[in-house]
Amino acid sequence: MQSTLPPNSTSGFPLRAILGVFKLRIGVVITFTALAGLAVSSGPGLSPWQLLVLALSVLVSSASAGAFNQYYEHDSDHLMARTSKRPFVTGELRREPLWLLVIGALMVLSVGAAWLALNAWSALFVFLGAFFYAIVYTVWLKRRTWLNIVFGGLAGSWAVLAGATAADPQPGAVPLALALVLFLWTPPHFWSLAIAFRDDYAAAGVPMLPVVVGDRRAAKAIFLSTLALVAASLVPLAYGLGAIYFAGAAIGGFLFIHRAWLLTRDTSRKSAMVCFHASLMQLTLLLLAAIVDSQFAS
Repeated sequence: MQSTLPPNSTSGFPLRAILGVFKLRIGVVITFTALAGLAVSSGPGLSPWQLLVLALSVLVSSASAGAFNQYYEHDSDHLMARTSKRPFVTGELRREPLWLLVIGALMVLSVGAAWLALNAWSALFVFLGAFFYAIVYTVWLKRRTWLNIVFGGLAGSWAVLAGATAADPQPGAVPLALALVLFLWTPPHFWSLAIAFRDDYAAAGVPMLPVVVGDRRAAKAIFLSTLALVAASLVPLAYGLGAIYFAGAAIGGFLFIHRAWLLTRDTSRKSAMVCFHASLMQLTLLLLAAIVDSQFAS
C-alpha cells in the first residue's frame, strides 16, 4: 500500500519540524539579549513571575516572527541548500492559512502578556522585535536591497530595550549602548554567513551584500563594521560597567576582529563560517559579561 505522507515527512506528530519552523535557537539568543538588557537596567528588579513573562514573551514573539519568515519564504527556500530542508519546503508541514492564525495568536499573546505583567513600553519593544524581523526584514527589504539585514537587524536592539524597560520605562545609557551594539553586530554576523552561502542567495535572487559587491568587498565591509562594533561595545564602560564587562568585551572583540581580518585575506566558505561563529562567541561573551558585571556591582 502506497504511503500518503508527504516526501521527507515522518509518521506521528512532527514535533521536530514544528520546533524548526519557529526557529527556537534564534529565539533563545534574542531572549538572552533581553535578559542582558534587564540586567544592566537601573530600575527595580522583577519578581520571578515577571521575569518568566519577559523571557517567554520575547521567546514567543521571536518564534512567531521566525515561523512567519518560513511561511512567507517557502517559494525561495527550496532554491537554497541551507533552507531546502525546511518543513514547508519538504512538505513535512502543510503550508496553509491556519498557520497565519497561529502566528498572529502567538504574537498577540506575547505582547499582551508583556503589557499586563510588565508595562506598555516593554510590550511595544517585544512587538517591534518581531515586526522588524517578520515585516521590515522579510517582506519589505530582504529581496529589494543589500541594506536588508542592516535595518532588519534592529530586532535584537528592540529585545535589549524590551528587557531594560521591563524594569524601567526610561532606559539608561547602558541599555541604550547595548542596543547600539546589537544593531552594529548583526550586519557583520550575517554578512559572514552570506559569504559562505553567496551562491544560494544569488540563486534565490536575494541581494545580500556579497551577492551585490562580491566576497572581497563584503569581507572588507565586515572588517570595518566589526571595528565599529567593538568600539561601540566599550561605551558602557563610561557609564558604570567595570572590569568583568571589559574582559568579556575585549576578549570577544579581539576574537571577532581577528577572524574578520583573516576573512579579508581568505574569503573561502570555511573562513567565512569561522568568522560567523566568532561573531556568536563575541556576542555571548559580551552579554554574559554585562550580566555578571552588573550583578556583581549590585
